[in-house]
Amino acid sequence: MIVLENFGSMEDTVFCGVFDGHGPYGHIIAKRVRDLLPLKLGSHLESYLSCEEVLKEISLNTADRMTSGSLVQISANGESRVYNKDQDMVQMLLISIVKAYRFMDKELKMQVDVDCFCSGTTAVTMVKQGQHLVVGNIGDSRAVLGTRNKENKLVHFQLTEDLKPDVPAEAARIKRCRGRIFALRDEPGVAHLWLPNHNSHVLAMARAFGDFCLKDFGLIYVPDVSYRRLTEKDEFVVLATDWIWDVLTNEEVVEIVAKAPTRCTAGRALVEATVRNWRWKFPTSKVDDCAVVCLFLDSKPDKLSIASFSVDKHISNGLTEPDTTSTSTPGSGTESPELNGVEESTESTHS
Repeated sequence: MIVLENFGSMEDTVFCGVFDGHGPYGHIIAKRVRDLLPLKLGSHLESYLSCEEVLKEISLNTADRMTSGSLVQISANGESRVYNKDQDMVQMLLISIVKAYRFMDKELKMQVDVDCFCSGTTAVTMVKQGQHLVVGNIGDSRAVLGTRNKENKLVHFQLTEDLKPDVPAEAARIKRCRGRIFALRDEPGVAHLWLPNHNSHVLAMARAFGDFCLKDFGLIYVPDVSYRRLTEKDEFVVLATDWIWDVLTNEEVVEIVAKAPTRCTAGRALVEATVRNWRWKFPTSKVDDCAVVCLFLDSKPDKLSIASFSVDKHISNGLTEPDTTSTSTPGSGTESPELNGVEESTESTHS
């Protein structure tokens, strides 16, 4: 996972991303995407800012300019057009995310030091620029918003769709490309994408970085991109890998974050609740790695909380050094071995 503030050299702009690797080299690929994808997206934003500065300069030096809210009329070389700063910013964010994802997948295909043929990663990324919120998603990680309804009750709003092979639009594309969709015997309720004539590699998602053995059979890297204009009723966004959503509902996640003793402990509270629920619901199944980012949307300084859990007690999240110390469940009074490796960030931080 990663969080970058003042992203793209823009004030009040935050980039967040969570990446969940799979396959033999998934952990390497997830880290590489975490490191390279924001750089590419940030370069797009900085290029846009350069163009915007030119447009502003033209506007300020044109006699027939007019400003009204977010609109600026720009005249250059005898031609005029209406420049809507908000609309152009949103369009730029949407296009830049798609371009950055395309670059990232091509970059992985050219890697010589890591095999991406049967390994890959999910990605759920978010750019918050002022009141603009743009989310890009491939795979089954998820973004959920905590917001107030008309009765001022805190409710959840899912910002992304879990892009699994049995989602109708995804299934139609896979079938057009000769990919197969069916579940494993030991997971009858989980649809997988299969090669046309071989059972050697299966994937429980319809979009991902890497996994090039499946790219000709319906798997794509193109993100599902969505936009929301934030209001004062929107309180926080949670980005998390699929393991959290496997055992907690959106409603439960929002409630846990809202009831955390402090904002900076919200991520940790969520990871600990996930581990406890998994142990209770599936006592014979092994736990999985997970990562979560909670971004609070108001102007208070303590607006960020992150946490991760690693089965092998090795954490590498770009924010802290690996930590193998044992941590205890709040209120338990005893050390909880299954929570070894839970890591959190206690304040808003650059990665």
